[in-house]
Amino acid sequence: MEKLISRKEAAKILGISIATLDAARTSGLISYVQYVQNGCVYFTDAGLQEYIAKCTHRAKPMEKSTTFRNPRSARG
Repeated sequence: MEKLISRKEAAKILGISIATLDAARTSGLISYVQYVQNGCVYFTDAGLQEYIAKCTHRAKPMEKSTTFRNPRSARG
């Protein structure tokens, strides 16, 4: 059986607040273990890794032109 991680430890591992962790749990972004209704909530290492994978976004390449205007042509 995997080691169960408390809410406080899970928030520290993920680098987020307990309130953010609870919001992710209630919205279904992170899986959790709760043996008794209204009891303590625990997380597994695999559940934390899944959450990290879901919330990781790839960086987009930087655009060359920041405006829609065409560059001025050189006169002379």
